[in-house]
Amino acid sequence: MGIHVLGTGSYTPAFQVTNDDMAKIVETNDEWIRTRTGIGTRHISDGEPTWYMGAQAAKRAIETAGIDPGEIGLLIDTTITPEYSTPSMACIIQREVGASNAACFDLNAACSGFVYAMDTAHRFLQTDRTMRYALVVANESLSKITNYSDRSSCILFGDGAAAVVIEYREDALYTSYLGADGTGAKFLYAHSALPQSPFVKSEHLAAYDDQMGAGPEGWTHTMHQDGKEVYKFATHAMPKAAAMAAEKIGLSLDEIDKFVPHQANLRIIETAMKHLKQPMEKVVLNIEKHGNTSSASIPIAFDEAVRSGAIQRGEKVCLVGFGAGLTYAALIMEY
Repeated sequence: MGIHVLGTGSYTPAFQVTNDDMAKIVETNDEWIRTRTGIGTRHISDGEPTWYMGAQAAKRAIETAGIDPGEIGLLIDTTITPEYSTPSMACIIQREVGASNAACFDLNAACSGFVYAMDTAHRFLQTDRTMRYALVVANESLSKITNYSDRSSCILFGDGAAAVVIEYREDALYTSYLGADGTGAKFLYAHSALPQSPFVKSEHLAAYDDQMGAGPEGWTHTMHQDGKEVYKFATHAMPKAAAMAAEKIGLSLDEIDKFVPHQANLRIIETAMKHLKQPMEKVVLNIEKHGNTSSASIPIAFDEAVRSGAIQRGEKVCLVGFGAGLTYAALIMEY
């Protein structure tokens, strides 16, 4: 009992930053970045808000699906870079696309967010048959929280959005596996930029925040990443998620036609595929042009592959990712 993807859409800002551009602000170069990450350029918001990018992607997905947005019963937005603590990005996007009958909420599972949101939408559609369609949106403005003085991490991130319209289908192939390891939360995080209450004593704040590796003196809203630890986690978590999802329904990984992984680092993807004993020829890659766009990474790659014909109707597709939390997730479906 699974889902059928009716339409996909994506949006990336027109403004691009090349590796040579990055070399102007930190000590790096094109060859160093490409050989270690596979990234050549990344799209950066030139003022477009996170919600706006998500709305544009959602409109394209709805148009492709050919449905009335008023028939969408559920709208889930996944992001780590919202403009507002409230309202949700989902409510703003509902306004923009005219999905007036949709229940709306945001979900944060970092780079695994799109897979988490797709699986959540599947469960809603399965249990509430009055919901005809679900719209899942992933939109990120990582440039807002990137530390552009950190040469090891600022080269990785870009901005963008993507969306899918799905419906429930009783006879569709579907399986998923979601997981997390909160003990690794300190390896990848970004502080909220919200000010603290004036009633909180700074020494109390420091005592708690030491667990994440930074006291109040060093508080910023930029990302902190322990690259080595994240790499170790990712190269094992992604293959585990894919293998566990397939095992649930007795599916051989050899039967999967395409893998759409989180586009964080080419080396991570290559290592994960080796663990799965699957050829890179099955992998959808767009990291060279986009870099890491967090939760938007997988759906942007998926949309581009669908539109280019790299993914065809009837093919078995595995969406798999990992992210801060540390989270990991995979779903297998027939496109």
